[in-house]
Amino acid sequence: MARASAALACPLAVIACGGGGAGGDGRTSASAPDWVGDVQRAVALVEAELGEGQEFFEVTANVQLTNVFVAVDGATAALPYVYLDGELLDPAPRLEGASGETFTAGAIGFDPNTVLSRVERELPTVTVDALSVEGGPNGAVRYIVSARSEQGGVLDIEVAGDGAILAVDPR
Repeated sequence: MARASAALACPLAVIACGGGGAGGDGRTSASAPDWVGDVQRAVALVEAELGEGQEFFEVTANVQLTNVFVAVDGATAALPYVYLDGELLDPAPRLEGASGETFTAGAIGFDPNTVLSRVERELPTVTVDALSVEGGPNGAVRYIVSARSEQGGVLDIEVAGDGAILAVDPR
């Protein structure tokens, strides 16, 4: 598989990436932004590269790219990948000293067309910046929507796979 080099890609690039509001969110219709489905596409390409059954610490997608943190060596290190423009880039250098909950691809069970719907309906003035899938207890996952308010505040909104809002954490 031919891939572009990720030598310049920072594994924490998602922190600096914004986007998501009107006009720049990759929407082709009233459905979810295109980048929401990049979570599953990126995970599938990582598993095609490394083999099925990988464990992940986190997958975060936004309008610009998707970061994938693969748990390696018994979840004591992470191998960061970037999925960009439909391609999985070469992994960045492994991150030693990682720890935390992990999950497998089979645990990802959100509907890309509805996972953001409640946030958009119940908080219509926020701009959605990213969707993260994080490891939870016993291989479960948490879906976190990062959003900005009109006043500039940042919210981490935990949602269920169907988009139901479970918790809101201002940061």
